Amino acid sequence: MAFRRRNKSYPFFSQEFLIQNHADIVFSLVIFVLIGLMFETTAKTAILFIQPQYNISTMSADGEVTLYHYGWKDCATVLFYLCITIILHAVVQEYVLDKVNRRLHLSKSKNTKFNESGQLCVFYLVSSLWSLYVIATEGYILHPSSLWENYPHVHLRFQVKFFYLTQLAYWFHTLPELYFQKVRKEEIPRQLQYVSLYLLHILAAYLLNLTRVGLVLLFLQYLSEMGFHLSRLFHFVDENQHKMFEMWSVGFVLTRMITLTLMFLAVGFGLARSENQMLDLETGNFNTLSIRLLVLFVVCFTQSWLLWKFFRFQLSRTRELRLEQAARKRAAAKQQMQRTLKRDSVGHHENGLIKAENGTSPRLKKIKAP
Repeated sequence: MAFRRRNKSYPFFSQEFLIQNHADIVFSLVIFVLIGLMFETTAKTAILFIQPQYNISTMSADGEVTLYHYGWKDCATVLFYLCITIILHAVVQEYVLDKVNRRLHLSKSKNTKFNESGQLCVFYLVSSLWSLYVIATEGYILHPSSLWENYPHVHLRFQVKFFYLTQLAYWFHTLPELYFQKVRKEEIPRQLQYVSLYLLHILAAYLLNLTRVGLVLLFLQYLSEMGFHLSRLFHFVDENQHKMFEMWSVGFVLTRMITLTLMFLAVGFGLARSENQMLDLETGNFNTLSIRLLVLFVVCFTQSWLLWKFFRFQLSRTRELRLEQAARKRAAAKQQMQRTLKRDSVGHHENGLIKAENGTSPRLKKIKAP
């Protein structure tokens, strides 16, 4: 399968060849792993990449239930779904975003931002719907106290563990995409910044067995970010569209407040009341005062930093709008003055008579008597 039109051929294994054909190469690797399922000798190794590992069966009121916990073999699963994400990234780019770009005729800088917002908007939409489904089916909405009760939450259902593995796969896939998409050097630090923050928080929730509260926080974050990128996409289509940005601004601040409130409620108060507050790596218990303070500090610092960037941008934007309005008023006043001077320069009135440019009255044409 070919994802991009080949206008020019490059030597094998050259830099341009890898960039142009990276989706096809990764697709071949995925097919190679899937073929491994067909043979008994390689099936166990292939399943290691495709299926989440570390499953145990327990009895419950509904019968036998299969639960999962994390381990080093999860790295192989994340690597496989990282390849899947690269393929899906190329599909969305080739069959959706590129076709829209050809109709909009955007500049190069706007084209880059449009592609970034388009990719992230698709991911945020799918992830927010998926996380909402998991939150509803796990019962976190009807029983909010389950976010911190019975900690540590070592054993996870399949849908919870698979959600976290795919989230890690997506954010890790953005690192090679910086090379494949030929991102400008000026944009790389900004993208590495928010990718690192996502990986830090998702890994912390997964490894510290805070998957329940982490799932709710990811849903809130993805919903807010989806609003921003949707607003930016509509802005590229219609530059006079600003109402969606105003709605997103309100939602952004509310998301920060809800996130901080939920973290203090779950970690600061819920886990602090737990009886078992001893560090135990075997049972996965990280409920100690130092770890709770560290988690709260990281989350509060991140949310405060996001709010600071948001308010600084809003203030700078307001200042720019005021300067633009003042410049428009000066330009309008100058244009009005030029029109007045131009009208007065044609002639002027004196004693009720129109004087010509040289100040003399126009000579009247004598009418001959018949």
